[in-house]
Amino acid sequence: MESKKGNKKLIIGAVALVAVIAVLAVVYSLFREKPVEGAKAVIIEVTGKSGDTEKYQVQTDAQFLRQAMEEAEGLTFSGTESEYGMMVDTVNGELADYSVDGGYWGFYVNGEYCNYGIDAQPVEDGDVFEIIYTTDTAQ
Repeated sequence: MESKKGNKKLIIGAVALVAVIAVLAVVYSLFREKPVEGAKAVIIEVTGKSGDTEKYQVQTDAQFLRQAMEEAEGLTFSGTESEYGMMVDTVNGELADYSVDGGYWGFYVNGEYCNYGIDAQPVEDGDVFEIIYTTDTAQ
């Protein structure tokens, strides 16, 4: 009899866990940032290690930042591809090497640090993206 009660509690717990996961998945899909389709005007500003800034005005249908960066005339970038997208290490020929000076490229949208990588960062009309050579002062 005790064994049946234990199994019943285990089954109820497993069903409750599955239900919670399903609810969280639905909430995530409803409230996550979604890409916007259609023509957009965005600005991409690149600030290198020297502090000099280059500005690119882009008319694009891109849904994500990487596509807009690819369309920005004169802007070059490269990095390492992974299952999470591209990890940018070089912009306009300037390498940010964390092992040398704690350097990396920081990405911002409308003054806020980007929540996503360039392959998943949504692009909306009027966005201003900043790509800034940054050094980790703790290194």
